[in-house]
Amino acid sequence: MLEMGLYGLGRMGGNMARRLSRGGARVLAGNRSFEVTERIAAEEANVIACRDLAAMVEALEPPRLVWLMLPAGEATEAAIDALIPRLAPGDLIVDGANGYYKDAQRRAARLAASGIAFADVGVSGGIWGLENGYCVMMGADLEVAGRVRPILQLLAPASDRGWLHAGPVGAGHFTKMIHNGIEYGMMQAFAEGFALLKAKEEFELDLAAVAELWRHSSVVRSWLLDLTADFLNNDQTLTDIQPFVSDSGEGRWTALESIEQGVPTPVMTLALMSRFDSQGKADFGNKMLAMMRKGFGGHAVATGSGD
Repeated sequence: MLEMGLYGLGRMGGNMARRLSRGGARVLAGNRSFEVTERIAAEEANVIACRDLAAMVEALEPPRLVWLMLPAGEATEAAIDALIPRLAPGDLIVDGANGYYKDAQRRAARLAASGIAFADVGVSGGIWGLENGYCVMMGADLEVAGRVRPILQLLAPASDRGWLHAGPVGAGHFTKMIHNGIEYGMMQAFAEGFALLKAKEEFELDLAAVAELWRHSSVVRSWLLDLTADFLNNDQTLTDIQPFVSDSGEGRWTALESIEQGVPTPVMTLALMSRFDSQGKADFGNKMLAMMRKGFGGHAVATGSGD
């Protein structure tokens, strides 16, 4: 039986553990909250609850494979720090979070000094991955890729599609980074288009009907449009939704990569800027614009909190 450790049972990691278990893998699972680990282990026959990383490593048969599904940055770095003295040469760490590809390259070099292998895997599919399968993209050398491949095949929609050995270490997270940059642009285009539709009040357009129409044989049909049609069918005004859109590291890293390469990516970069705007980070700049306009043209300035 395929055996692996999986540490990090959040919205995506937890469902990955479930999918792997249902695919026949033995998953030694761990999470910062042991209560979450116990709950998933109680649901799934092939998931074994481990109280912490140390217990997970001890329970795994060598050569061990430990898959991390943790937030990029400090949380992943701390887990790797904790694993290094507990693992042995020939063991393997897989970083499945939305990490920065340059961190993956650095970690691989660091782990190689201890004889520990490394792979970076970008994972797409969100909360629907358990049911539909995940799109997984791996960066690793050929030998390591062979060890990870059976896991990717269980996570993917089918063993022959939905997964890719993208290239050497770093290629998995790099491919996922660009994927998410494209996602930013697609989401922004849909958001702007439906905002224009809604603003044309004289036509009294049914936004849900338009979204449903476009889902069928339209050039813009997509899973994002499917999700859009679903929520518009329930609520077209979005009155109770705050106009705040968070951004994760991938959008910023994609913009930085375009600058480093000198490759223009105006749509993806402007989509990131729009997210900053929604977070209130443009507010002071807009106040400056209002005051400059008043200064040269005597134009009125709106004052107060705006509430």
